[in-house]
Amino acid sequence: MIHNGIDYPYIDKILLSEEQIEEIVKRLSAQISADYSNGDHRLVLLCILKGSVVFMGDLMKHISIPVEIDFMRVSSYVGGTKSSGNINIILDLHREDLRESDILIVEDIIDSGKTLSYLSRYLKLKGARSVRTCTLLDKPSRREVSFMPDYVGCEIPDEFVVGYGLDYAERYRALPYVGILKPEVYTKK
Repeated sequence: MIHNGIDYPYIDKILLSEEQIEEIVKRLSAQISADYSNGDHRLVLLCILKGSVVFMGDLMKHISIPVEIDFMRVSSYVGGTKSSGNINIILDLHREDLRESDILIVEDIIDSGKTLSYLSRYLKLKGARSVRTCTLLDKPSRREVSFMPDYVGCEIPDEFVVGYGLDYAERYRALPYVGILKPEVYTKK
């Protein structure tokens, strides 16, 4: 795959172009702005590192109401493609104003649903005023728990995707689009 004169031989095809992503971000930002516009919300976008940082950066630029940001880092993967099923919090959220905060967890992709389901419960137990979720990409065919995100950018097929923050072994995050990674990359032994 050649993009902007650069050859990306391991990208099978572009799933979402830069323009499509921009449309999704603007649509989600408008929905979020409308839903939290009544003025009594302290909206905190909670970025799940590392994959969501690009998406959250673009999302917050288009939200038309005051917003704060914070970060968590969690892991459920062993190796590059297999989930362990266990959620490990590597960087936790520590806020003294959590009881006054409406948390919107911003995630790059949901597949099994286990991570966001766990984090939603966890943040409610920690005392957040409210907790909602926003994902750029959703793979409902991979869902292992009963979980529906509040804001969904796009449903995608069960393909291994990279770009726009999503990675494989820390590679491909900087691609400006979401592409499908060729299977020979992640099935090599």
